[in-house]
Amino acid sequence: MTQGVVAVGSWLPTPAARPSGFFRPCRRDGCPPATPTSSAAPHRRLTKVSVIGAGNVGMAIAQTILTQNLADEIALVDALPDKLRGEALDLQHAAAFLPRVRIVSGTDAAVTRNSDLVIVTAGARQIPGETRLNLLQRNVALYRKIVPPVAEHSPEALLLVVSNPVDVLTYVAWRLSGFPASRVIGSGTNLDSSRFRFLIAEHLDVNAQDVQAYMVGEHGDSSVAIWSSISVGGMPAFKSLRDSHRNFDEAALEGIRRAVVGGAYEVIGLKGYTSWAIGYSVASLAASLLRDQRRVHPVSVLASGFHGISDGHEVFLSLPARLGRGGILGVAEMDLTEAEAAQLRRSAKTLWENCQLLDL
Repeated sequence: MTQGVVAVGSWLPTPAARPSGFFRPCRRDGCPPATPTSSAAPHRRLTKVSVIGAGNVGMAIAQTILTQNLADEIALVDALPDKLRGEALDLQHAAAFLPRVRIVSGTDAAVTRNSDLVIVTAGARQIPGETRLNLLQRNVALYRKIVPPVAEHSPEALLLVVSNPVDVLTYVAWRLSGFPASRVIGSGTNLDSSRFRFLIAEHLDVNAQDVQAYMVGEHGDSSVAIWSSISVGGMPAFKSLRDSHRNFDEAALEGIRRAVVGGAYEVIGLKGYTSWAIGYSVASLAASLLRDQRRVHPVSVLASGFHGISDGHEVFLSLPARLGRGGILGVAEMDLTEAEAAQLRRSAKTLWENCQLLDL
Protein backbone atom coordinates (compact mmCIF):
# COMPACT_ATOMS: atom_id res chain seq x y z
CA MET A 1 0.00 0.00 0.00
CA THR A 2 1.16 3.52 -0.72
CA GLN A 3 0.99 6.13 1.95
CA GLY A 4 -1.16 9.21 1.78
CA VAL A 5 -4.10 11.08 3.25
CA VAL A 6 -6.86 12.95 1.48
CA ALA A 7 -8.94 15.15 3.76
CA VAL A 8 -12.06 17.24 3.27
CA GLY A 9 -10.99 20.40 1.46
CA SER A 10 -7.44 19.06 1.28
CA TRP A 11 -6.44 21.96 -1.02
CA LEU A 12 -7.08 24.36 1.87
CA PRO A 13 -4.48 25.13 4.55
CA THR A 14 -4.89 23.25 7.83
CA PRO A 15 -6.99 24.97 10.54
CA ALA A 16 -3.89 26.00 12.45
CA ALA A 17 -2.42 27.65 9.33
CA ARG A 18 -5.56 29.52 8.25
CA PRO A 19 -5.84 33.26 9.03
CA SER A 20 -7.80 33.95 12.22
CA GLY A 21 -9.21 37.34 11.26
CA PHE A 22 -12.67 36.10 10.28
CA PHE A 23 -13.60 35.35 13.91
CA ARG A 24 -12.26 37.18 16.93
CA PRO A 25 -11.44 34.92 19.91
CA CYS A 26 -13.39 35.63 23.08
CA ARG A 27 -12.30 35.50 26.72
CA ARG A 28 -14.23 33.40 29.24
CA ASP A 29 -15.80 36.54 30.71
CA GLY A 30 -17.39 37.24 27.33
CA CYS A 31 -15.34 40.34 26.44
CA PRO A 32 -13.32 40.26 23.20
CA PRO A 33 -9.59 40.35 23.98
CA ALA A 34 -7.30 42.82 22.32
CA THR A 35 -5.05 40.10 20.91
CA PRO A 36 -5.77 36.46 20.02
CA THR A 37 -5.07 34.01 22.83
CA SER A 38 -5.13 30.24 22.96
CA SER A 39 -8.10 28.77 24.76
CA ALA A 40 -7.53 26.47 27.73
CA ALA A 41 -11.21 25.56 27.93
CA PRO A 42 -11.79 21.82 28.18
CA HIS A 43 -13.40 20.03 25.22
CA ARG A 44 -14.89 16.60 24.79
CA ARG A 45 -12.87 13.86 23.17
CA LEU A 46 -13.74 13.37 19.51
CA THR A 47 -14.93 9.99 18.24
CA LYS A 48 -13.15 8.44 15.27
CA VAL A 49 -14.43 5.56 13.13
CA SER A 50 -12.34 3.93 10.40
CA VAL A 51 -13.76 1.86 7.55
CA ILE A 52 -11.34 -0.49 5.78
CA GLY A 53 -12.64 -1.14 2.27
CA ALA A 54 -14.44 1.49 0.19
CA GLY A 55 -16.60 -0.87 -1.85
CA ASN A 56 -20.40 -0.93 -1.88
CA VAL A 57 -20.64 -2.33 1.65
CA GLY A 58 -17.96 -0.10 3.15
CA MET A 59 -19.43 3.07 1.69
CA ALA A 60 -22.99 2.16 2.74
CA ILE A 61 -21.67 1.72 6.28
CA ALA A 62 -19.70 4.98 6.19
CA GLN A 63 -22.65 6.91 4.76
CA THR A 64 -25.07 5.54 7.37
CA ILE A 65 -22.68 6.28 10.24
CA LEU A 66 -22.21 9.79 8.83
CA THR A 67 -25.93 10.55 8.52
CA GLN A 68 -26.64 9.13 11.99
CA ASN A 69 -23.99 11.45 13.49
CA LEU A 70 -22.11 8.62 15.22
CA ALA A 71 -18.60 9.97 14.64
CA ASP A 72 -16.66 13.23 14.59
CA GLU A 73 -14.10 11.82 12.17
CA ILE A 74 -14.41 9.05 9.57
CA ALA A 75 -11.31 7.53 7.97
CA LEU A 76 -11.67 5.56 4.75
CA VAL A 77 -8.99 3.10 3.60
CA ASP A 78 -8.82 1.28 0.29
CA ALA A 79 -6.16 -0.06 -2.07
CA LEU A 80 -7.57 1.87 -5.06
CA PRO A 81 -6.53 5.53 -4.64
CA ASP A 82 -8.67 7.05 -7.41
CA LYS A 83 -11.88 5.33 -6.28
CA LEU A 84 -11.05 6.22 -2.68
CA ARG A 85 -10.57 9.91 -3.47
CA GLY A 86 -13.76 9.91 -5.51
CA GLU A 87 -15.78 8.40 -2.66
CA ALA A 88 -14.29 10.85 -0.16
CA LEU A 89 -15.02 13.84 -2.39
CA ASP A 90 -18.57 12.64 -3.00
CA LEU A 91 -19.23 12.63 0.74
CA GLN A 92 -17.39 15.91 1.27
CA HIS A 93 -19.58 17.69 -1.28
CA ALA A 94 -22.62 16.92 0.90
CA ALA A 95 -21.09 18.74 3.87
CA ALA A 96 -23.76 21.47 3.88
CA PHE A 97 -26.50 18.89 4.43
CA LEU A 98 -24.83 16.74 7.08
CA PRO A 99 -23.48 16.95 10.63
CA ARG A 100 -19.96 18.43 10.82
CA VAL A 101 -17.68 15.42 10.38
CA ARG A 102 -14.07 15.37 9.28
CA ILE A 103 -13.52 12.83 6.50
CA VAL A 104 -10.01 11.59 5.77
CA SER A 105 -8.86 8.88 3.42
CA GLY A 106 -5.73 7.06 2.39
CA THR A 107 -4.31 3.82 1.09
CA ASP A 108 -2.19 3.34 4.21
CA ALA A 109 -3.44 2.18 7.62
CA ALA A 110 -1.73 5.18 9.25
CA VAL A 111 -4.84 7.24 8.42
CA THR A 112 -6.75 5.12 10.98
CA ARG A 113 -4.51 6.21 13.87
CA ASN A 114 -6.31 6.65 17.23
CA SER A 115 -9.60 5.18 16.02
CA ASP A 116 -12.27 4.26 18.54
CA LEU A 117 -13.86 1.77 16.15
CA VAL A 118 -12.32 0.09 13.12
CA ILE A 119 -14.75 -1.62 10.72
CA VAL A 120 -13.21 -4.10 8.27
CA THR A 121 -15.22 -4.72 5.10
CA ALA A 122 -12.31 -5.56 2.79
CA GLY A 123 -12.21 -9.11 1.51
CA ALA A 124 -11.36 -11.20 -1.51
CA ARG A 125 -14.28 -12.22 -3.72
CA GLN A 126 -14.80 -15.81 -4.70
CA ILE A 127 -13.59 -16.67 -8.19
CA PRO A 128 -15.85 -19.02 -10.20
CA GLY A 129 -14.71 -22.57 -9.52
CA GLU A 130 -12.65 -21.57 -6.48
CA THR A 131 -12.96 -23.69 -3.35
CA ARG A 132 -14.12 -22.21 -0.04
CA LEU A 133 -10.73 -23.06 1.48
CA ASN A 134 -8.81 -21.20 -1.24
CA LEU A 135 -11.02 -18.16 -0.72
CA LEU A 136 -10.40 -18.34 3.02
CA GLN A 137 -6.65 -18.56 2.51
CA ARG A 138 -6.66 -15.52 0.21
CA ASN A 139 -8.65 -13.58 2.80
CA VAL A 140 -6.22 -14.61 5.55
CA ALA A 141 -3.35 -13.28 3.42
CA LEU A 142 -5.25 -10.00 3.01
CA TYR A 143 -5.99 -9.78 6.73
CA ARG A 144 -2.29 -10.28 7.51
CA LYS A 145 -1.69 -7.00 5.67
CA ILE A 146 -4.64 -5.15 7.20
CA VAL A 147 -5.11 -6.16 10.83
CA PRO A 148 -1.63 -5.85 12.44
CA PRO A 149 -1.04 -2.26 11.21
CA VAL A 150 -4.55 -1.24 12.27
CA ALA A 151 -3.98 -2.75 15.73
CA GLU A 152 -0.64 -0.96 15.99
CA HIS A 153 -2.09 2.44 15.08
CA SER A 154 -5.18 2.07 17.33
CA PRO A 155 -4.26 -0.31 20.18
CA GLU A 156 -7.36 0.58 22.22
CA ALA A 157 -9.86 0.37 19.38
CA LEU A 158 -12.86 -1.91 18.99
CA LEU A 159 -12.50 -4.12 15.90
CA LEU A 160 -15.69 -4.92 13.99
CA VAL A 161 -15.40 -7.46 11.17
CA VAL A 162 -17.96 -7.43 8.34
CA SER A 163 -16.09 -9.28 5.56
CA ASN A 164 -17.33 -12.76 4.69
CA PRO A 165 -17.05 -15.50 5.80
CA VAL A 166 -17.46 -13.26 8.82
CA ASP A 167 -17.19 -15.84 11.63
CA VAL A 168 -13.90 -17.32 10.43
CA LEU A 169 -12.46 -13.89 9.60
CA THR A 170 -13.43 -12.59 13.05
CA TYR A 171 -11.37 -15.45 14.47
CA VAL A 172 -8.52 -14.49 12.10
CA ALA A 173 -8.74 -10.82 13.15
CA TRP A 174 -8.68 -11.82 16.82
CA ARG A 175 -5.56 -13.94 16.37
CA LEU A 176 -3.74 -11.35 14.25
CA SER A 177 -4.64 -8.29 16.33
CA GLY A 178 -3.66 -9.59 19.74
CA PHE A 179 -6.75 -7.82 21.13
CA PRO A 180 -8.84 -9.39 23.89
CA ALA A 181 -11.84 -11.28 22.50
CA SER A 182 -14.18 -8.69 24.05
CA ARG A 183 -12.87 -6.07 21.59
CA VAL A 184 -13.11 -8.19 18.41
CA ILE A 185 -16.66 -8.55 17.12
CA GLY A 186 -18.14 -9.94 13.93
CA SER A 187 -21.31 -8.48 12.42
CA GLY A 188 -22.53 -12.08 12.43
CA THR A 189 -26.27 -12.69 12.28
CA ASN A 190 -27.35 -9.19 13.25
CA LEU A 191 -28.67 -8.66 9.72
CA ASP A 192 -29.97 -12.25 9.44
CA SER A 193 -32.02 -11.64 12.57
CA SER A 194 -33.44 -8.46 11.06
CA ARG A 195 -34.53 -10.44 8.00
CA PHE A 196 -36.04 -13.07 10.32
CA ARG A 197 -37.97 -10.42 12.25
CA PHE A 198 -39.17 -8.86 8.98
CA LEU A 199 -40.59 -12.16 7.70
CA ILE A 200 -42.38 -12.89 10.97
CA ALA A 201 -43.72 -9.33 11.14
CA GLU A 202 -45.03 -9.61 7.57
CA HIS A 203 -46.80 -12.84 8.47
CA LEU A 204 -48.41 -11.30 11.59
CA ASP A 205 -48.98 -7.83 10.11
CA VAL A 206 -47.07 -6.06 12.90
CA ASN A 207 -44.09 -3.72 13.04
CA ALA A 208 -40.77 -5.59 12.85
CA GLN A 209 -39.50 -3.54 15.82
CA ASP A 210 -42.12 -5.28 17.99
CA VAL A 211 -40.78 -8.73 17.06
CA GLN A 212 -37.93 -10.29 19.04
CA ALA A 213 -36.37 -13.21 17.18
CA TYR A 214 -32.81 -14.42 16.75
CA MET A 215 -30.78 -16.24 14.17
CA VAL A 216 -27.62 -17.57 15.81
CA GLY A 217 -24.59 -19.69 14.94
CA GLU A 218 -22.84 -19.30 11.61
CA HIS A 219 -23.64 -16.39 9.32
CA GLY A 220 -24.28 -18.84 6.52
CA ASP A 221 -25.92 -22.09 5.57
CA SER A 222 -25.74 -23.67 9.04
CA SER A 223 -27.34 -20.73 10.90
CA VAL A 224 -29.95 -21.63 13.51
CA ALA A 225 -33.38 -19.99 13.83
CA ILE A 226 -34.36 -19.83 17.52
CA TRP A 227 -38.09 -20.37 17.20
CA SER A 228 -38.58 -21.17 20.88
CA SER A 229 -37.77 -17.61 22.00
CA ILE A 230 -39.84 -15.58 19.51
CA SER A 231 -41.91 -12.86 21.14
CA VAL A 232 -44.17 -10.12 19.82
CA GLY A 233 -44.69 -7.05 21.97
CA GLY A 234 -42.95 -8.88 24.82
CA MET A 235 -45.35 -11.84 24.70
CA PRO A 236 -44.21 -15.37 23.75
CA ALA A 237 -45.50 -15.98 20.24
CA PHE A 238 -44.34 -19.33 18.90
CA LYS A 239 -46.91 -21.54 20.64
CA SER A 240 -49.67 -19.20 19.53
CA LEU A 241 -48.41 -19.30 15.97
CA ARG A 242 -48.30 -23.10 15.97
CA ASP A 243 -51.78 -23.35 17.50
CA SER A 244 -53.43 -20.85 15.17
CA HIS A 245 -51.64 -21.61 11.88
CA ARG A 246 -51.60 -25.20 10.77
CA ASN A 247 -49.09 -24.34 8.08
CA PHE A 248 -46.46 -23.68 10.77
CA ASP A 249 -45.08 -27.21 10.50
CA GLU A 250 -41.41 -28.20 10.42
CA ALA A 251 -41.22 -27.86 6.64
CA ALA A 252 -42.63 -24.33 6.79
CA LEU A 253 -40.21 -23.33 9.55
CA GLU A 254 -37.26 -24.62 7.56
CA GLY A 255 -38.58 -22.74 4.54
CA ILE A 256 -38.58 -19.48 6.51
CA ARG A 257 -35.05 -20.18 7.76
CA ARG A 258 -33.86 -20.81 4.23
CA ALA A 259 -35.55 -17.61 3.08
CA VAL A 260 -33.55 -15.73 5.73
CA VAL A 261 -30.29 -17.42 4.74
CA GLY A 262 -30.99 -16.86 1.05
CA GLY A 263 -32.01 -13.23 1.46
CA ALA A 264 -28.59 -11.88 0.53
CA TYR A 265 -28.34 -14.15 -2.50
CA GLU A 266 -31.70 -12.87 -3.74
CA VAL A 267 -30.61 -9.25 -3.42
CA ILE A 268 -27.28 -9.98 -5.13
CA GLY A 269 -29.10 -11.74 -7.94
CA LEU A 270 -31.35 -8.74 -8.47
CA LYS A 271 -29.00 -5.75 -8.05
CA GLY A 272 -25.53 -7.31 -8.08
CA TYR A 273 -24.55 -6.65 -4.46
CA THR A 274 -25.94 -5.93 -1.00
CA SER A 275 -25.35 -2.58 0.67
CA TRP A 276 -28.14 -0.70 2.45
CA ALA A 277 -29.32 -3.35 4.91
CA ILE A 278 -25.77 -4.20 6.01
CA GLY A 279 -25.07 -0.46 6.26
CA TYR A 280 -27.93 0.02 8.70
CA SER A 281 -27.07 -3.20 10.55
CA VAL A 282 -23.46 -2.19 11.16
CA ALA A 283 -24.46 1.38 12.06
CA SER A 284 -26.76 -0.06 14.74
CA LEU A 285 -23.79 -2.00 16.14
CA ALA A 286 -21.61 1.12 16.00
CA ALA A 287 -24.23 3.10 17.93
CA SER A 288 -24.48 0.45 20.65
CA LEU A 289 -20.69 0.29 20.99
CA LEU A 290 -19.73 3.96 20.75
CA ARG A 291 -22.67 5.30 22.78
CA ASP A 292 -22.44 2.55 25.41
CA GLN A 293 -26.09 1.68 24.87
CA ARG A 294 -25.85 -1.84 26.40
CA ARG A 295 -28.21 -3.14 23.71
CA VAL A 296 -28.34 -6.85 22.85
CA HIS A 297 -27.35 -7.88 19.33
CA PRO A 298 -26.68 -11.32 17.82
CA VAL A 299 -23.03 -10.89 16.82
CA SER A 300 -20.07 -13.16 16.28
CA VAL A 301 -18.26 -13.70 19.59
CA LEU A 302 -15.82 -16.20 21.05
CA ALA A 303 -18.32 -18.96 21.84
CA SER A 304 -16.16 -21.52 23.65
CA GLY A 305 -18.06 -23.08 26.55
CA PHE A 306 -21.52 -21.90 25.53
CA HIS A 307 -24.31 -24.42 24.92
CA GLY A 308 -21.99 -27.42 24.96
CA ILE A 309 -19.40 -25.98 22.58
CA SER A 310 -16.01 -27.33 23.67
CA ASP A 311 -13.86 -25.02 25.81
CA GLY A 312 -10.94 -26.06 23.63
CA HIS A 313 -12.56 -24.84 20.43
CA GLU A 314 -11.74 -21.16 19.99
CA VAL A 315 -14.56 -20.58 17.55
CA PHE A 316 -16.47 -17.40 16.79
CA LEU A 317 -20.18 -17.56 16.00
CA SER A 318 -23.24 -15.45 16.70
CA LEU A 319 -24.94 -15.36 20.08
CA PRO A 320 -27.00 -12.54 21.62
CA ALA A 321 -24.46 -10.24 23.29
CA ARG A 322 -24.69 -7.01 25.28
CA LEU A 323 -22.64 -4.31 23.57
CA GLY A 324 -21.13 -1.17 25.05
CA ARG A 325 -18.09 1.08 24.94
CA GLY A 326 -15.90 -1.77 26.14
CA GLY A 327 -17.06 -4.09 23.38
CA ILE A 328 -18.70 -7.39 24.35
CA LEU A 329 -19.97 -6.82 27.89
CA GLY A 330 -21.69 -10.18 28.24
CA VAL A 331 -23.29 -13.02 26.29
CA ALA A 332 -26.90 -14.01 26.97
CA GLU A 333 -27.54 -17.52 28.28
CA MET A 334 -30.34 -18.50 25.91
CA ASP A 335 -32.80 -21.19 26.92
CA LEU A 336 -32.50 -23.42 23.84
CA THR A 337 -34.35 -26.60 23.03
CA GLU A 338 -32.13 -29.65 22.70
CA ALA A 339 -32.66 -29.61 18.93
CA GLU A 340 -31.59 -25.94 18.73
CA ALA A 341 -28.54 -26.57 20.91
CA ALA A 342 -27.53 -29.55 18.76
CA GLN A 343 -27.83 -27.42 15.60
CA LEU A 344 -25.69 -24.72 17.22
CA ARG A 345 -22.99 -27.25 18.13
CA ARG A 346 -22.98 -28.57 14.56
CA SER A 347 -22.58 -25.00 13.31
CA ALA A 348 -19.66 -24.51 15.72
CA LYS A 349 -18.04 -27.76 14.56
CA THR A 350 -18.18 -26.65 10.92
CA LEU A 351 -16.59 -23.30 11.75
CA TRP A 352 -13.92 -24.86 13.97
CA GLU A 353 -12.89 -27.27 11.23
CA ASN A 354 -12.47 -24.34 8.83
CA CYS A 355 -10.36 -22.43 11.37
CA GLN A 356 -8.04 -25.40 11.82
CA LEU A 357 -7.11 -25.29 8.12
CA LEU A 358 -5.77 -21.73 8.28
CA ASP A 359 -2.36 -22.27 9.97
CA LEU A 360 -2.65 -19.31 12.36
